[in-house]
Amino acid sequence: MHRIHARPAQPASPPAIDRDPAVVSSFLSDAALVPGGFGAGVATPRTEAEVAALVASADRVLPIGAQSSLTGGATPRGDVVLSTRALNAMDAPAGYAVRAGAGVPLATLQRALAAHGLYYPPVPTYDGAFVGGTIATNAAGAATFKYGSTRSWVEALTVVLANGDVLDLHRGSVTASADGWFEVVFTSGQTARVPVPSYRMPDVAKLSAGYFACPDMDLVDLFVGSEGTLGVVVDAVLRLVARPRVLVALVTCAGDAQAIAVTGALRASAMARRDGSAGLDVSAIEYMDDRALRVVPDDAFARANVERPAQGSALLLVQLEIGADEGADMECLQGLLRSERIARDPVVAAPGDDRGAERLFGLREAIPASVNARVAAAKAAVHPAIEKTAADPVVPFPRLAESIALYRVAFERRGLDYAIWGHASDGNLHPNLIPRSLEDVERGREAVLEIARGVIAMGGAPLAEHGVGRSPLKQRLLRELYGADGLEQMRAVKRALDPAGKLAPGVLFPA
Repeated sequence: MHRIHARPAQPASPPAIDRDPAVVSSFLSDAALVPGGFGAGVATPRTEAEVAALVASADRVLPIGAQSSLTGGATPRGDVVLSTRALNAMDAPAGYAVRAGAGVPLATLQRALAAHGLYYPPVPTYDGAFVGGTIATNAAGAATFKYGSTRSWVEALTVVLANGDVLDLHRGSVTASADGWFEVVFTSGQTARVPVPSYRMPDVAKLSAGYFACPDMDLVDLFVGSEGTLGVVVDAVLRLVARPRVLVALVTCAGDAQAIAVTGALRASAMARRDGSAGLDVSAIEYMDDRALRVVPDDAFARANVERPAQGSALLLVQLEIGADEGADMECLQGLLRSERIARDPVVAAPGDDRGAERLFGLREAIPASVNARVAAAKAAVHPAIEKTAADPVVPFPRLAESIALYRVAFERRGLDYAIWGHASDGNLHPNLIPRSLEDVERGREAVLEIARGVIAMGGAPLAEHGVGRSPLKQRLLRELYGADGLEQMRAVKRALDPAGKLAPGVLFPA
């Protein structure tokens, strides 16, 4: 079935638009710290009907969630900001699925599921993100190695289109035609033929780079990762798993080479386990390089009860899902680390030791927090145009060592300070500039472009999990990945569903 009929929303008045400068000012920036945001006002609809009424009546609407975007995608440029924070209804789980509103924070979702022994796996590192925002960016996080990204966990969506019509999307109900299109029949009787782009997406563990496209694709997948440009997600039905018992181990490595070798050995063990052989059920491996660790203050190590490693070291934060025989899994881990010549015993938080695990995760999170603090300090003290400048590349795992070398050369040949950390288990690391001047930001953008071209040549992608947003640099990376023709194919999709360009104008490609 290639056709879907939209339905009308229930009649409602648009929610009030708050234009008080004191209120609007709190919505003018996101986690990317992009300067220059300005908004026409802020609306906080509480129901699908209010979302539809607002979207139908507005000229420019920017849907936002927790404002945790790292791409400027939640920074308005004269739009009415549609905050989803009041779309926070959540049903009780039904089997291994739950319906949640777009404004439900992931931390709230996980707490509610835990009471039923359930878990939503594809969560990004920041658990304050909203369900709708993670769907809009096809978010992924540490456990992508085992669970994949958000897209494969979305069973159904309720989406408000640009004209105020509503689509009820259920996976498997509407798929692309053999020659590559969908048809959406609006309540007016008009029909939009939505073309499926023909570009080939890179074969990588995660991707957040414009519109999903493949033969016979599901219409649900077009909206997942579309960054609010095709419709406003009101709620979603998400697939779940039984809550796993997780052991967290912090492993100290002598440097990059050993960290990559240990990661490879852990991945191989996990793949053997999936094939029914003996091995470890690894869900995630996080990498922190020496430069990233230098940025972290001593008190963060103290809070984690972890000794600061020697200069030149790298850390791996490993998540293992533990079966009935915890001792056997721990023995297997110790044997693997011995075989890879790890000198120090890992720091371990056993299953059930939530406080110990939180301390270790807190150390990992201290890295982006410390880098962002450096960016904010430079912005305040040196130049207001300084902003976060970082790459979000993903490569096939066999190219991981080569990619890290590329990242270091790109920054060091320009005399830049930087840090690298991220999701080693799926080849997605985050090289971040630590700026000291506005000139550093310009050179940092050049480095990110060099990195993008290098990872594309490796079969990877420069936009793994944070999306594109309104960042001119990331929009250029999207062009590097798919070319001008690929961008025009995306624009054709946008025109079919939002001909006036009212939804998130300037996101993904310039307005």
